[in-house]
Formats: sequence, C-alpha cells, structure tokens
Amino acid sequence: MKLTVRIWRQSGPQADGRLVSYAVDEVSPDMSFLEMLDVLNQDLIADGEEPVAFDHDCREGICGSCGVVINGQAHGPERTTSCQLHMRSFRDGDTIDVEPWRAKGFPVVKDLVVDRSALDRIVQAGGYVTAPTGSAPDAHATPVPKPDADIAFDNATCIGCGACVAACPNGSAMLFTAAKVTHLSVLPQGQPERARRVLDMVETMDDEGFGGCTNTGECVASCPKGIPFASIATLNREFRKAARSR
Repeated sequence: MKLTVRIWRQSGPQADGRLVSYAVDEVSPDMSFLEMLDVLNQDLIADGEEPVAFDHDCREGICGSCGVVINGQAHGPERTTSCQLHMRSFRDGDTIDVEPWRAKGFPVVKDLVVDRSALDRIVQAGGYVTAPTGSAPDAHATPVPKPDADIAFDNATCIGCGACVAACPNGSAMLFTAAKVTHLSVLPQGQPERARRVLDMVETMDDEGFGGCTNTGECVASCPKGIPFASIATLNREFRKAARSR
C-alpha cells in the first residue's frame, strides 16, 4: 500500500507543534502500525532527516507505552493497542493522522511522546497492599470468592496506557484510577489501606490536572483491555464511604 501519514512534530515541550505529511510506500497489510512508523523513520534517516519520536516497548499489547491518537481515535480504529493494530485496517491511498495523547496531565515531550508519569504517581499514592515479610503464603491460605476474584482480575488487566484519558472529552483519569481502586478493594489483601487508598489516589488524580468524569463513556469504548464502566461506580462508592468515615 501507499499511504500519506500526517504526523504531529514537536521538538520539545515548549515548542510549537504541527502536522507534517509524509509519503510511505510499500506498506504491507500485515505490518503493525508501529512497524509502519519504523519504515517511515528508516526513510527519514536515510534522507538525513530527524526521525519521528514515539514510545514503544513490548509491542505485544502488554506494556501500554505505545499509545497515540490515530485519525482522532485513541489507539486507532480497532479496540486494541497501537502496537497490535495492523495496517490491514487501512486502505491503499489513505491519509492517516497521528497525534500524541492530548490531556493536561500528559504534557508532550517530543513528537508523539508524552509524559505519562502522572499515572505512576496516582498508583504510588495508594495502589499497594501491606506486604508482610517472610515466605510467600500458600495460594489457598486466603480464600477469595470467585465473583470477587473475577472483578479483581478484570480490573487488574489495566496496562496504564492512558487511552481512557486521551479519549475523554474532559481529559479525566477516572477509569484508570477506578481500575486500580476496584482491583484491590475486593481482595482481602487490600483491606488495610482501603479507605486511605481511594482518598489519596483521587486527591493525587485531581492534583495532576486531570479533568472530572461526566460519564460520557468514551474511556470504556477506547480501553484496549475492556475495563468495565461499573468500576467508576465502584470508585465513587468507595470514595463516598471513605470520606464519611474519616
């Protein structure tokens, strides 16, 4: 395929950015989206130009670092990560716009790279459990009911990619924070810090500049791991309960 790729180029956090058009030839439908960017960068380097900066690591849909906005959609037209999106989702002759996550909590570092350390700080505020020293307990030492285990697992699949923030019209990190709170709130190991966790994580989320949640649902629609909308309701319940008891 032959494609026109319009990519956001920005040399640094304080610099002005703009979309720059590039022609990319000989794109295989079996390439991943990041492999297509690799081909573009090889061409740019061969021509003595600055390659496009973009985040990537595992390229297996696990690490969450590859997030970009493709044609106005977080991670692109398929419900998957950018590294797992394949070029067969596009047609020969298409024009593809590629932009970084856009949110106050995600300042642009360069080109398509944004600083997502705000999500790390939300987790640091409360996304942990009391860890006693000593040998690991037996797997069956602390029974967990199957429904609770399922809820915890569904929320633990969050990879912290930030697509929920990028898709939200308010730039809210509510779904991300809700996944972390819900994951631990239903497990016995998460009970000692339960009240403090939700208060501290929500406070940190607000301090980082993320917007408020208005239940538009774009976060859930864009989440590559299918974090359920009900997690936001769980976060709200946990927050109200903790706020009344403090």
